[in-house]
Formats: sequence, structure tokens, C-alpha cells
Amino acid sequence: MDAGVSQLDVRAEVLAAPFLAVDVGGTHARVALVQASRDSVGGVEVLAFRKFSCMDFSGLPELLHAFVERDVGGPVRRCVLACAGQLLDDEILHDNLAWPIDLPVLRSALAFEDVAVLNDFEALGHALDGSMAGGGQLLCGPDAHPSGPTLVVGPGTGLGAAVHLPGPAGGRVLTTEVGQMDFAPNTLREREILACLAPQGGYVAYERIVSGPGLLTLYTTLCRLDGTQPRLATPEAVTTEALTTADAQAVEAVQIFCATLGSFVGGLAMAFMTNGGVYLAGGFLYSMFGLLQRSAFEERFLHGRSVRAFLSRMPVRVIDHGRHGVLGAARWYSQRARTPGAAPRPITVNGLAL
Repeated sequence: MDAGVSQLDVRAEVLAAPFLAVDVGGTHARVALVQASRDSVGGVEVLAFRKFSCMDFSGLPELLHAFVERDVGGPVRRCVLACAGQLLDDEILHDNLAWPIDLPVLRSALAFEDVAVLNDFEALGHALDGSMAGGGQLLCGPDAHPSGPTLVVGPGTGLGAAVHLPGPAGGRVLTTEVGQMDFAPNTLREREILACLAPQGGYVAYERIVSGPGLLTLYTTLCRLDGTQPRLATPEAVTTEALTTADAQAVEAVQIFCATLGSFVGGLAMAFMTNGGVYLAGGFLYSMFGLLQRSAFEERFLHGRSVRAFLSRMPVRVIDHGRHGVLGAARWYSQRARTPGAAPRPITVNGLAL
């Protein structure tokens, strides 16, 4: 068999046949049956879509079986998987997924010929050049869509971020693990919180504060500092109480969460010089947009001194996660099938790197 012809045939099949695009977070998994569009480079068409609760399934193979049986009705040979964490050999290293993901088991269970993997925020980064472009509610900065590097950040079960660099064939996306960076307190109250979380000193990640579980951690820590018994048990309950100002610790927890998020995002915007703007992604932030507007997010985002002028020109928008992760993953997969050599990781079929 001629290897060159084989590679071209397989690439044509990737572009012609529907495939699964899967976005797996710590709480929910979004699955779509998609097909590469013949009308635009990297464009995709969604044939079926469903959102699942990860805790309803014992693992990813069972979840994908449920989708295929309910919404597809026939075999699917290829899958692109966007998930929290990073790929090391056939193992996905993560802290926040509901269950381990074993790629050989997944391939075998669904008879996949190919499973391609990328980080979930890397997938969102690719959506910045497609479905996310121009969307979202403006939180601060000018109501404009300037060109340049663009940052996407999302506190959910964990804390993720990626940077999209514009360029040919959809540009490039830099994936990160910035949620694991050391938390840097800005106020005396935040120093009290840090001392409570790490009384002997040591490492406290931003993710411990700036995430859904982090908001609950803030609330319970403030209750402890104030000598009050915590009444609330979920991040959603904390934001609900903060909206009604019925619980002083809930109000303060949300204020500190938003302010710390502002510092964190502003620091990343400076580090990557994201002239193209910032997107804050996820249903968690989207549902508390009003609280963000009334918070110290913007002031902390702008930091101070000369960098303030640079950051003030940067639009910051809040966007619901929705289908953007699966669409970004599908764009990445179809773009790499169209443009050999552009992928940072090869597409593989039966062990053959294309």
C-alpha cells in the first residue's frame, strides 16, 4: 500500500465523515456529532449536541456510549477530546475530572480508529477565532474587537486559561496551567485568608480561591475568621445569598472572589500582552454578571502606574461556555486534517502519524 496515498485518503475521510467532539470538565461533559464544513477552512457543522452531568456515569466510555445510542444510532470512528489537564503518553493528568480517562480503554470501548486530545481551554482558544468571536457581555473596557492576542479565562470546577495568537490556518493557541500559580493576596483581609488556608506557610494555588469550589472555600474561611457557623454548602447558594445581601460572609466572599479574579486576569493580560481582549468563560461567571459589574474586578484588573493605560484599552467580556468548547475542539481537528504539519500533536490512525 502506498503510504502517501493512504495518508491522503485518511485525511479526506476525516473531512468527510462525522466525528465526535467532546468537552469534558469537572462537572459537565458536552458532546457533539460534528462534520467538517466544505465551505470554510476549519468550519464545522453540528449534527447533534447534548450536555451531560459527569457524575451520572461511571466513566467517559459509558457517557459516550449513551450519546451514540441516543443521538447517533451508528458507529463513529473518530473523536476529538477536550478536557481539563494535560496529556502525557496515554494518560490525562488532571485534578478536577470526575474519573480517570484511559485512552486505550476509550478507543477499545467505542472502536475508535482515532482519538485526538487537547486541553479544554486550548479548545476554547480555538473557538476565539470562530464561534466566540464578537460574542459575550461587555464587562469593562471599550466596546470594540481589536486585533491581537486574545486571552480566555474560566473559573469553574477548576481554573483554566489559554491565549489565542492570530495567524494563518486559525492561528496558534498557547495552553497553560496558570490556575496552579501561587495565590498573591492584595489586601489585608486576603492575607488573613491566606494565613488561614496555609497556617504553616506553603503553596496555595489561585484555583483554591478563583473557582466554584474556591468561592465556597472563601465563604467558609470568612465564617471561620468571623466566628460564624457556615450556613451555605454550595457556590450557587453563596452567589444567591450575595445577590440578596442576606449573608454578610457570602457578600464578602463574592467581593473577594471578583476582586481576586480581576488581579489574576490583569496579570495574565500583562504577561501575554493580549491586545485583542479578554473573554471570561463559563456559565458560573455568566450567571453572576451583575455581581461582577458591581465588584472591584475592573479596578483590580487595571492594576496601576503606566500599565493601567494599556489595560484600559482592553475589552473584557463574559461569555457562557455553551458549545464553544466542542466547536473549538472540532475546528482544531478539522484544521489539522486540512493543513498537514500545522498540528502541534499529530493525528493518528491505527498508530500511523499523518
